[in-house]
Amino acid sequence: MGVDAKIIGDAFYSKLFADHPSIRKLFPSDMNQQYIKLVDMLSSIIMNLDHPEEVTSDIITMSKRHTEYGVKPIHYEMVGKALLWALKKGSGSEWNHDMEAAWIACHQSLADIMIENS
Repeated sequence: MGVDAKIIGDAFYSKLFADHPSIRKLFPSDMNQQYIKLVDMLSSIIMNLDHPEEVTSDIITMSKRHTEYGVKPIHYEMVGKALLWALKKGSGSEWNHDMEAAWIACHQSLADIMIENS
């Protein structure tokens, strides 16, 4: 992703925290590293779309960390909606139905793995 991690991260997390303020406590006060982690994970997923098994172990490891932080299965739907919103806003006129459907399917697949391994 050739985008500024701070911009994407700020858009995503601002939307997430505005819609679900109670989730804010699950994250560090300084979000800069979180922005980078988000964009790194998205980039890794995009680069491995044709080979999802390449990122499965990373996703399982991440799910275990998220469980330790207090993440519950319901949070994945909240995150998915905020992520879709941020990606749509960041893509501007390039956003289309196919991109939306692909991101929804991708997020659902990731959420399923994370919930199953939490």
